[in-house]
Amino acid sequence: MVSQARKSELLFSGADWDFKKLSRAYEEIESIGVEELRLDIYPVQMEVISSEQMLDAYSSVGMPLMYRHWSFGKHFLYNELLYRKGARGLAYELVINSNPCIVYLMEENTMALQALVTAHAALGHNHFFKNNHLFRQWTDAGGILSYLDFAKSYISRCEERHGSAAVEAVLDSAHALMEQGVFRYHRPPKLSSEQQREGLRERLEYEERSYNDLWRTLPPSQGKNKPEAEDEGFAERKKSLNLPEENLLYFLEKNSLVLEPWQREIIRIVRVIAQYFYPQRQTQVMNEGCATFVHYTLMNMLFDRGRISEGAMLEILRNHSNVVFQPAFDDPRFSGINPYALGLDMMQDIQRISTAPTAEDRDWFPDIAGRGDWRDTLLDAWANHRDESFIRQYLSPTLIRKWRLFVLADGADEPHYEVASIHNERGYGKIRSALAQSYDVGATRPDIQVVDVDLLGDRHLRLQHNVKDGILLEDESRDATLRHIRSLWGYDVSLAAMDGETGAMLSERSTKEL
Repeated sequence: MVSQARKSELLFSGADWDFKKLSRAYEEIESIGVEELRLDIYPVQMEVISSEQMLDAYSSVGMPLMYRHWSFGKHFLYNELLYRKGARGLAYELVINSNPCIVYLMEENTMALQALVTAHAALGHNHFFKNNHLFRQWTDAGGILSYLDFAKSYISRCEERHGSAAVEAVLDSAHALMEQGVFRYHRPPKLSSEQQREGLRERLEYEERSYNDLWRTLPPSQGKNKPEAEDEGFAERKKSLNLPEENLLYFLEKNSLVLEPWQREIIRIVRVIAQYFYPQRQTQVMNEGCATFVHYTLMNMLFDRGRISEGAMLEILRNHSNVVFQPAFDDPRFSGINPYALGLDMMQDIQRISTAPTAEDRDWFPDIAGRGDWRDTLLDAWANHRDESFIRQYLSPTLIRKWRLFVLADGADEPHYEVASIHNERGYGKIRSALAQSYDVGATRPDIQVVDVDLLGDRHLRLQHNVKDGILLEDESRDATLRHIRSLWGYDVSLAAMDGETGAMLSERSTKEL
């Protein structure tokens, strides 16, 4: 039983919460996070939502402020069915990478759980969003909310003016191409500010006034048939169109001859949102690991200082254990490596190596072993790494043994798997490299680029898929995607699969064949 003296120091007692308790808990958690962990966060705006509102946010790619689309309703009904049947739980919170950082808390949470998710989202995720180099480079936290508000109202106006069916047709095709609608290797422009959006309105008005439908009726030029002329023409097209182009949505937005100005703007909206989520795909282990490490550390600090009761701490630990649970590979619940579990283990391992290293740790991590400055090491990792580089640099032999990791060689021509790397000096390095490679978005996502199109000729859009490890695209998905590209481009589209190592053509598919 908690003594009366200690009970008076508690941040809360009982399961019920109110806004006064939430505010008091946040102030204490923020104070410890900033002072003890040296976290640097955006201002926080917390909102309490119902389970239905959480389901709605699930359906619209995790963004409560989002334009309408039929697919969001489909996802809502699917998630709601699983939730009502008990086949799927809901997230305890939702956090938006924005300035201020918006944290949505479930109203069904107990007060102990509210404190846990406040530390997780309002401190952990918030710090990571603000400081990680990918988010700093590729997203504009200060502009995303106003941009989403603009996008929602703009698409609504397009539906009123052009009809829901016409708008949904553009959105369907743009959504199908979102994976290929991001810049991976150079920095895109920032999101629109108020002044930029005013310029956008003026540009759209100008384009609508000057848009000439005769462009799509221009006949193809006959051109020259000499190979030299074709080579010169290709070089000129490549230079003028900045080919090859990795961002397919960007290319269609800027160069399609059949799109009207409002359609181009919808494609741009989808492209900007795809770019906003691009860093999150590269940092799931780090982002969730950071938030989990922060909430676990802060909750234990609060308990040690007598600010949380034993009962509340038991509830917090139970929920924490559920989050970091990692099913075995032969467990029916296994769906891959739990990013919460791997991220937390690696960050706690950095803490161990910094304070109580073994001889093995000193050999593998001479720069941090025994230095005692685990906070500086974690702050530097959170700021400067993504999943692939973080695992490649910090996954230790100790964790490899704990997780029982090894590498399987799966040759297509071989009848059996082969264990290629085990727990020895050489094997640890190969296991770490193989796991890191599996988190490299550039290595796991199809590399498809626009390589050629003659805008003054037949306007045939030629795409190239640089095939890695002989893995081709699935036929049905490839053909459906080509149809979407053709609907936005307006002319024939072909996709050539080229071996990434030899340059040999493996296959080619054209919309003429569909």
